[in-house]
Amino acid sequence: MIDVQVTVNGRAAGVEEVATVAALVASRGQQQRVAVALNGEVVPRSRWETTGLAPGDSVEVLAPTAGG
Repeated sequence: MIDVQVTVNGRAAGVEEVATVAALVASRGQQQRVAVALNGEVVPRSRWETTGLAPGDSVEVLAPTAGG
C-alpha cells in the first residue's frame, strides 16, 4: 500500500505511510555503501531505522563512485 509521495533522487516515488529511510534504501537494493540525505540533511546510518518519511520529503540516496 502506497500512501506517501516523496522525491527520491529527483524523481517522484510512493512509499508506505510508515516507511523509514532504512526501508526506502532496502527497497532500492542499496543497503551497502550509500549515504542518505533527507531534505538536505545527512541522515547517519545509525538513525535510518528511526527516521520516518513524510509527504513531500526529498531524499537523496548517494553511492560513491570511483574516478577522477
